[in-house]
Amino acid sequence: MPRFEPHPHRRPALIAGASSGIGAATAALLAAAGHPVALGARRTDRCEELAETIRKDGGEAFAHPLDVADSGSVARFVSAAAAALGDPEIVVSGAGDLGAERVHELDSEDFAAQVQVHLVGAHRLVSHVVPGMVARGRGDVVLVSSDVVRAPRTRMGAYVAAKNGVEGMARALQMELEGTGVRASVVRPGPTMTGMGMGWDAETTGEVLDEWVRWGLARHPYFLRAEDVAAVIAAVVATPRGTHLTLVEVQPEAAVTKPATAAESTAVSGGEEGR
Repeated sequence: MPRFEPHPHRRPALIAGASSGIGAATAALLAAAGHPVALGARRTDRCEELAETIRKDGGEAFAHPLDVADSGSVARFVSAAAAALGDPEIVVSGAGDLGAERVHELDSEDFAAQVQVHLVGAHRLVSHVVPGMVARGRGDVVLVSSDVVRAPRTRMGAYVAAKNGVEGMARALQMELEGTGVRASVVRPGPTMTGMGMGWDAETTGEVLDEWVRWGLARHPYFLRAEDVAAVIAAVVATPRGTHLTLVEVQPEAAVTKPATAAESTAVSGGEEGR
């Protein structure tokens, strides 16, 4: 007799921040795996476009407005998604954006707004979805964090604070959910090519990258793709019951450099000796 019943074949998933980037890529991947997906974001038109694409490919998708900074919006999204697709088995919290201001130059209201979206917004989803999961004795909550928790970056003070809060909340949640059958996991991406930060002007982007290099935070120019992170999220929720991936950090690989051949080494050596 197994310790845990296997995952249901059909697992409705709620994706916050599904209009682009990691959220959109995760929705597409989970739908391709046969799971119905509820796409939530403020840019509902983009969610509708993605939902239509998923349906054309034979998947199940539902789009609905979602602003994680608004408790009422979260409640309406969760309720509408459950009515359309069934009780959620998976929730992925990844909504948000970021600015490029220094902490001491950032208006406190703007600081609070980023914390509201990244941290309090994640809690709103948890508070609306997890009690039902606990009652059913199973479910997966994936909180998308950032490697800024381990290695803070300049010009991202509010984001750094919020993501540290997300991981602290996740750790407490994991302890509180132990023995309920519900898993809370953190996926911590490194630099990822998404829409976040793409609104910065060229001068600001250059300044930010120079600061990151100075602090040793940009070892190479490669970024993760949104679908790379989505693949990790899909793997986390697909892990068999009885196994809990509590924290997974994802980093981009640098370009592969081929070792010099024997002939090239000899040529270099010979050139040095002839000097």
